[in-house]
Amino acid sequence: MNDTALRRTPLDPWIAETLGVALTELTPAALEAFQLQRLGATLDWVCHKSAYYRARLAPDGRPPRLEELSAMSRLPFTTADDLRAHGGQLLCVSQDEVARVVTLQSSGTTGPPKRLHFTRDDQEATLDFFHHGMSTLVGPGDRVAVLLPGEVAGSVGALLALALRRLGVTPIPHGFLRELPRALEVLQREGATSLVGTPVQALALARYASMRGIRLELRTALLTTDHVPDAIVRTLAREWGCEVFEHYGMTEMGLGGAVDCAAHAGYHLRVPELFFEVIDPATGQPVPVGTPGEVVFTTLSRRGMPLIRYRTGDRSRLLPGPCPCGSPLPRLERVRGRLAEAPTRTGPGEAPEINTPALDELLFPIPGVVDYRATLRRGPSRAQLSVMALSLRPDEALIPAVEAALDGSETIGAAWRAGRIAVTVATEALGDRLVRGPEKRSLEGLEVRDGE
Repeated sequence: MNDTALRRTPLDPWIAETLGVALTELTPAALEAFQLQRLGATLDWVCHKSAYYRARLAPDGRPPRLEELSAMSRLPFTTADDLRAHGGQLLCVSQDEVARVVTLQSSGTTGPPKRLHFTRDDQEATLDFFHHGMSTLVGPGDRVAVLLPGEVAGSVGALLALALRRLGVTPIPHGFLRELPRALEVLQREGATSLVGTPVQALALARYASMRGIRLELRTALLTTDHVPDAIVRTLAREWGCEVFEHYGMTEMGLGGAVDCAAHAGYHLRVPELFFEVIDPATGQPVPVGTPGEVVFTTLSRRGMPLIRYRTGDRSRLLPGPCPCGSPLPRLERVRGRLAEAPTRTGPGEAPEINTPALDELLFPIPGVVDYRATLRRGPSRAQLSVMALSLRPDEALIPAVEAALDGSETIGAAWRAGRIAVTVATEALGDRLVRGPEKRSLEGLEVRDGE
């Protein structure tokens, strides 16, 4: 590991300053005391300002009192359905104090959308996190292509551009990729040295540039908004010769949640403003450090719409021990997909791991694949997996390559050869235009009767 890889995460000095301690005094115990105080203040705030939380947490008029962080496990969860059904009751400020409202409608959801409300101070806190988090991979003089939406003030791309300017870094606003030739021309013309974008769109750009015989001179890249496949990290590092970093966040977190460091040994958490737990999704109880489960978070400083024990539906685990970079604070392992994509049974005694992360590592290494769509139809003893591999140009060799990759999988291949799962593969050429939006990728599933 080189000297750059050993550099301690720049989040630690920021966290120490926020806690009011010297960097040498930044310990898990100091963080726990700080978070406990902020949790108490947050619970007081929501119980007095939010009709929803007052009814759930303080029906007797007395907010919960915490003597230790583990006492959070006694409080009820907040879910995406709660946000949809009771969004207005979660609001803790007047509409005049709301600077930004984000509306989220998940694909396939027919009910009301989720609406998140943020004050200017809430957005300033995100801006501060972006400022220090981005210093992990860029510095003064760098030029960063921002491949995220930024047309609206307060949007993720707009906040990121402001944070980069605070660092002395030049942002190159672009938005989500649509026309690949235009995006490549902009990055070349503007002399981009880094980019921030989604994993699949970055992969498509890399493969399009390679197809054109163009090598972008990028030093770093940050992948965000969706779980990050190892296969895409390896491809970008090979095509661009850059170091790839990862960010974990969601709108409910206030956009920013965690970012890895040069050691690439887990995400460093935004702990001054978010308290993270990992729970057993079946029982709702916290699991020991190092045990996988569902990521849950509580906001610690938000005023507009704080969230108490919000269930993300993401799978990960808290990592034991200090980071190799030297940080003693808790880290989160790379998110491993969604709980909705649990291992799927295809026959008696069989539970192959058929989900988006597993398919990512099989399909993205295939030259020419820039994305895919997959549908799983499940029956009591037989399943049907349909894969549509997406490429930039028509490629007759793609179907046998995808079939070989699936057949080579220990789980899918074994079930396929045993007749417990049927597999069909097709391809589609996108040309120079991408169509996928910002939604997270997922494996579509449909329960059907065996034999249908």
